[in-house]
Amino acid sequence: MDLAIRGKSGLICAASRGLGRGCAVALAREGVAVTIVARGSEALERTAQELRRETGIAVTTVAADITTPEGRSAALEACPNPDILVNNAGGPPPGDFRTWDRSTWIAALDANMLTPIELIKATVDGMIARGFGRIVNITSSAVKAPIDVLGLSNGARSGLTGFVAGIARKTVRHGVTINNLLPGSFDTDRLRGTVRAQAAAKGVDFETELETRRNSIPAGRLGLPEEFGAVCAFLCSTYGAYITGQNILVDGGAYPGTF
Repeated sequence: MDLAIRGKSGLICAASRGLGRGCAVALAREGVAVTIVARGSEALERTAQELRRETGIAVTTVAADITTPEGRSAALEACPNPDILVNNAGGPPPGDFRTWDRSTWIAALDANMLTPIELIKATVDGMIARGFGRIVNITSSAVKAPIDVLGLSNGARSGLTGFVAGIARKTVRHGVTINNLLPGSFDTDRLRGTVRAQAAAKGVDFETELETRRNSIPAGRLGLPEEFGAVCAFLCSTYGAYITGQNILVDGGAYPGTF
């Protein structure tokens, strides 16, 4: 299926690996010229080379921390007028809220709420002027079903969700949609790191704990970043024009609710 976005430009955050990379791959395959941002230059350049080799599409790299003003400036200098924006940043660490001070909370809010809002603010008016824009925020399934040890993520990402719910109803009339993608358990470096920590805490081996995680998912497996990226690409497509302000779970059926 041709998603009819060939020739568009996209700014993809935290895109050197994991879910951000999955989104960048899917968009590049659809002919979108992508600017990919990540902190680690080595993995970033490796991803860019693979994308160029596979798709022949122009890929620009920005090695920067998107959660800082300097990082956002560098990204926007490289891609000042994106048609597509995919907001993404690593989640804050798990823990007990009793141990978190104000600076811990501010760091979580900066990364997972305020950074996406700043990037939306910097790009949305240009999208409106051009009559086309797609903004996708990668959040978490914890927005729908909070996880007790992820209080920082629960709070910050829920704040972003509330903000998007308001603005997305104002921009869609001008051809600009804003949606949130809520991943469950995907086979990424981050998830494997979390599972290793859980295995160590329980005194079991990594593979045993990973199998426990797989068995807890109705699909019986972890998701693949490529699957997540394909959903993102559809939301960014011409055919996604009637979808806005939504929180779309991609979790293999893990969320047990009706709504």
